[in-house]
Amino acid sequence: MSPSREQEQMSKEPLTDDPELGDDALFQPQADAVYAELLSRVGEANPRPRLDATRRAVELLGDPHRAYPIIHITGTNGKTSTSRITESILRAHGLRTGLLTSPHLVRVNERIMIDGEPISNEAFVANWRDIQPYLAMVDAELQKEGDEPLTFFEAFTVLAFASFADAPVDVAVIEVGMGGEWDSTNVADGQVAVFAPISLDHVARLGNTVAEIARTKAGIIKPDAIVVSAEQVADALTELERATATNNATISVQQREFSLLSSAVAVGGQVISVKGRAATYSDLFLPLFGDHQAQNATVAIAAVESFLGDGSQPIAHDVVVEGLATATSPGRLQVIAVEPSVIVDAAHNPQGAQAVASAMGQFFTFEEIAIVVGVLEDKDSEHIIEALAPLSRRFHVTASHSDRALPPDDLAYLVREVAGADATYEFDTLDEAIDDARRWASEGSNRAVLVTGSITLVGETMALAAREGWMR
Repeated sequence: MSPSREQEQMSKEPLTDDPELGDDALFQPQADAVYAELLSRVGEANPRPRLDATRRAVELLGDPHRAYPIIHITGTNGKTSTSRITESILRAHGLRTGLLTSPHLVRVNERIMIDGEPISNEAFVANWRDIQPYLAMVDAELQKEGDEPLTFFEAFTVLAFASFADAPVDVAVIEVGMGGEWDSTNVADGQVAVFAPISLDHVARLGNTVAEIARTKAGIIKPDAIVVSAEQVADALTELERATATNNATISVQQREFSLLSSAVAVGGQVISVKGRAATYSDLFLPLFGDHQAQNATVAIAAVESFLGDGSQPIAHDVVVEGLATATSPGRLQVIAVEPSVIVDAAHNPQGAQAVASAMGQFFTFEEIAIVVGVLEDKDSEHIIEALAPLSRRFHVTASHSDRALPPDDLAYLVREVAGADATYEFDTLDEAIDDARRWASEGSNRAVLVTGSITLVGETMALAAREGWMR
């Protein structure tokens, strides 16, 4: 299958003479070729609800996913940030870490992090060449049985597991791609299964109710695992507790066994205090904006406590301080430019949009905001716009290059219905929408630009900012 327009857009990599890549730039053409091979497979928008294919591939490779313990993380909103904060604390503890997240914003290397850095082009290529013959064997077996070859995400998951074993790492933090039960990452057995807040999303794939979605996500709970969950709605928690009991696992839930005690706005982020499973950690600086990020950090602390000592041993306070202070979450309320200020957030469902709206009001003091928005067609566009509407009287409606992007005409109609015709400005391209928004922000006092609505839109914005030289 040929790559979709969305995949082609996301495949944009820095040029081989990018000074930040140093000597690794020499391997960029080979890395591009590997990514092209991955993109030739069925894309991430069409996951296959199966585990046997991925399990066969890792079996042929000698089960690299069993070479290190795993913290497995799922949820609807916040799982990437929770994964990144968890990894940062583990690294501050002195462990060599692997981190798998998806999708990427600009470079595919972002998805596989080793010891806090994106995998090098050299390692990316070498590990791919190592596993490629085995993937071809599985592809042939699947096709002989009349089934589809390994998908992009299945092959990439195998690549990540092999890369972590090759590094090697002491622990891997693995973010689920979609759902949990049949997600290809679930061939691994997480010693700790972590759940960010669960709500409606990907309903065509995961179910029409929160309970159905939670049931699918609960599939990552393995026998005797430790389960750590953010605060959940009743239907979701019921499913998690049922799966916990079935697997003879134990569960700790936010607001019950651990909690966020306080958070206060600070320059560049916030200062939080957290009651963990084993101890209380006070006056922690978190360089991320939004109460939801404070909640994510709380879950991450409980997850690390569970991994290191089953929740009975405190983490050294200086480790928690360092882990939070060095945590990053690109594309999540990230200020990518100043004069004028441009903030990006990958919120792509109503709950994410609500969190953005709340954080913008709490952590920033802009008098006026232009919102550049583009949404994918399978998302709840109307409620996303309703959540953002109180923030602004100026919406720059556009679309990313994704073939799943809602056309600007259709999204502009929704924005006019919610925010009014005088608040709606329609643009054929993101470049035009951003240029006009930045020009408007520059002409007034204390104005800013917020780009949100989809991960692809945010990724393209960051690439545009870097290319044009206005990204800070």
